[in-house]
Order: sequence, then structure tokens, then C-alpha cells
Amino acid sequence: MKSNLDLVKDCDSFPYHEDDPVAYNKLISSYYQFLVSGTTKPVGYLLAWVVEKMPWDERWVVDHDKRLLSPDAQRSLSNQFSDENQVIDDTLRKAREIGAFKVLENWRNELYTVHGPDKLVRMERSGSPLFGIITYGAHMTAYTNTNDGLKIWVPRRATGKTYGGMLDNTVAGGIATGEQPFECLVREAAEEASFSEDLVRATAKPCGTISYFSFRDERAGGEAGLLQPEVQFAYDMEVGVDVVPKPCDDEVQDFRLWTVAEVQDALSKGMFKPNCALLLLDFFIRHGILTPQSEKHYLEIISRLHRKLPFPTATEM
Repeated sequence: MKSNLDLVKDCDSFPYHEDDPVAYNKLISSYYQFLVSGTTKPVGYLLAWVVEKMPWDERWVVDHDKRLLSPDAQRSLSNQFSDENQVIDDTLRKAREIGAFKVLENWRNELYTVHGPDKLVRMERSGSPLFGIITYGAHMTAYTNTNDGLKIWVPRRATGKTYGGMLDNTVAGGIATGEQPFECLVREAAEEASFSEDLVRATAKPCGTISYFSFRDERAGGEAGLLQPEVQFAYDMEVGVDVVPKPCDDEVQDFRLWTVAEVQDALSKGMFKPNCALLLLDFFIRHGILTPQSEKHYLEIISRLHRKLPFPTATEM
């Protein structure tokens, strides 16, 4: 049975410097820093084997001694100049064409923005873990108050998808380039749960963010060990007993209305997608279900639900 802290560690699995500075620095020094114009700090980390397999061309600066890597829009390819977005897109498409990475088999035709002091560049969603950039999502917990207490709507992910068959947050999705967190939520709520736009706009409440840094495993699709720093915007939506979510797309298999005790039991059995477990812990803390009296690791859990990531985060979405 997993403890609440175990659930946090399962998702926030990247080591902390203060736990073992020597081991941490050795690990970081093995990565290539991903730099783009407009910032002097890295916006992502690439594993050495990713750098070896990626089909870089003359539009990239790859410094193996300093382990730095950046697209250079001033470098020409066949006398044609490209911007950084085009350089990144061309490279990922070439990598997909030659079958360099399994993760690119799940090509989404959806762009993610690399954020920093300003919006910098964008890249195909499926390529983001190869560059180890911060990705952003919106997750919502829909719940209802019944005569038997608070109950939470819990979906099961469709088989054949990433984390197939595992439990999820009521609504969840990645924030695409040019999309605001709440607009992402409205879209996903319609697609995944058949919640009307009017209901979500009138009822869903923003509740802050969580952040963590994961090593991806095979359940995420593609190669294991890729880096996944993430920020999730959290929302709550209290609904009446007459509001019942229904699958609309092929992401969700079904929904069930569970008591807090049932959700906690499923969490302890590792039945939830790892990052969704963290959103539920955050929900329990905010609703006074998880307290300092009931959880001896209360402070550590709260701290790790809001990890400071090593790359610049969005100043605006």
C-alpha cells in the first residue's frame, strides 16, 4: 500500500540537490542544456543518448564540451534561413521520419510553448520530453455533496492510451500554444466529460497550481527515463447530484462517483495516473481532508507539490 508521500515521490521523482549534492551535480552535468535566444539560462535538459540520436543539421549549435545545445536561426540550410521554431520543427519531423525515437510515434500535431521571461519558441507536443522542457496542463476535480458526504467524479482512462486503464482527474489536458489555462479546461471538459461550456464557466473555480519533476516511464508512451518537469493549473467544480459526466472522446472509458474513502483506497493501491494522484492530494489539503493531524508528512507533501523547477516558468500564458 502506498502512503501519501509515496504517491508524491512516484511523480516528483527527480532528485533534490539538498539530498545528495554530489550525486545531483553529477547527474546534471551529464545532461545537455537546451538554450534558445532571449535567455541565458537553460529551458530544458536533454539526455546524452537523445543528443546522439537526434538528426541535428547545420542550423544547430551543439557544444559537446560544454554540453550546450541551441537552434541558430542565422545558420543557413541550403541557403535558406529559418526561425528557431522552424529549425526545431524540421528536426523533430526528420527524427520522426527516420524512426529515431519511439515517443514521436504519438505525434499530436499540437504545439507546446517553451516559456521563459517571454514566450520563446514552440515545439510539437510529443517532442517535449526529448528536450526536457516544462509543460503545462489544466486539471479539474468535479465533486458533489451528498447525504453520504463529499463524492468525487473519477474517470478511468481508455485502454490503448497512455496510462491506459488507470484512474484520472475528472478533466485534464495539456495547454497548447496560444491557449489560456481556463480555456483549455473548458475545451477538455466538453471533450472528455461532456460538461457544457456554460456550466464550466459558471462553476469551475481556479485553485492555484502544483509543480513537480518526473522521470517518464513506459506507461507514458515512448522511451523510459525522459525528463518531464510540469506545472498543472488546478480547478475545482462543485456540481449537483443531477450532473453526471459522460465520455465524449476516446480518452475516457467511464466515470464513477466515489466517496473520499474510495478515492483514498484507490490512491493507496496505485490505481491513479501519478500526476493525477498529486492533484487529488492537493484537493484533499485544500478541503481539510488531509491535515497535519492525519498526515505526519504534511509539510513535506505540501512543499513537494509546489517544487521550484530549474527552468524559467511562464510569466503569463
